[in-house]
Amino acid sequence: MPEGLPMPVTLVRIKQETPSVRTFFFDRSFSFSPGQFVMVWVPGKDEIPMALSSENSITVQNVGDATASLFAIGKDGKVGIRGPFGNGFSKAEKVLAIAGGVGAAPLLPLARADCVMTLLLGARNESELLFVDLLDEWTDVLIATDDGSLGLKGFVTQLMDDLNLGAYDRIAVCGPEVMMRAVLANVEEKGIAHKTEFSLHRYMKCGVGVCGSCCIDPSGLRVCRDGPVFTGDKLLKSEFGHYMRDASGRKKNI
Repeated sequence: MPEGLPMPVTLVRIKQETPSVRTFFFDRSFSFSPGQFVMVWVPGKDEIPMALSSENSITVQNVGDATASLFAIGKDGKVGIRGPFGNGFSKAEKVLAIAGGVGAAPLLPLARADCVMTLLLGARNESELLFVDLLDEWTDVLIATDDGSLGLKGFVTQLMDDLNLGAYDRIAVCGPEVMMRAVLANVEEKGIAHKTEFSLHRYMKCGVGVCGSCCIDPSGLRVCRDGPVFTGDKLLKSEFGHYMRDASGRKKNI
C-alpha cells in the first residue's frame, strides 16, 4: 500500500493473550514477510510501529500512552495502518528462534513458515508466556521463566547453553534489548554473529527512512528502512543494548 496516509481498518476481534498482552485482529489482511512492521495510527493519540503477528493482526503489550489508548479501543473500533515496512527475518532450512516476552509476536509467522527447528521462549512467569500452544504446533519449544513457574528457572538465554548453535543455518531473535544483547555476546564469542538476526524496536516518526529519528549510532543505519531486522555483525560496537533515543532525540539508557 502507499507510504502516505494510514488505511483505516476495523478491529474485528481482540484476544487477551496474557495479563498484559492482547492481539488485535483487523478486517483486512496484508502481504508481509515475518519480522516486517506496520505503523499503527491510534486516532487522537499517536502513530507507533508494531510488528505483524499474522497477515491481519498485531500483538501488543500495554506499556505506554499509545498502547494504553489502543487497549481502550474495543471491538468494531478503528485504527489506521501504514505498511508493511522494513525487512524481515531470513528463511532457512534450520532456524533457531529466541523470543523474550512479546518478542514472540514477530517470530510466530516465522514458525508458521515451517522453518524453525527450535524456539526458546522466555517470560517473567508462566502467565506471561506468549503463544505457547500455537508455537508448539510448529516447532520444538523450550521454555524459561524468571520465577521458575514453568520450564527452566532463569533467563531464556540460559537455554542456549545446551544447544549446538553451529547446527543451525540462522538464528532469529526478538525480545527485550538487554536479553538480545546477551544473545549477541554469546554468538559473537562463537563466531556466528553474522548469521544471527535481531529485530530492533526504536521510536519512529515516519517509518519510511526520511526523518532519521530511528537511526542507530554510530553507523546511522535506519531501523525503519535498513531494519528492523539486522544481522549481529552490524550491531557490534553500536548503541544496541546500551541506549536508544526518545521522541525528542535524547539518549535513554536501556
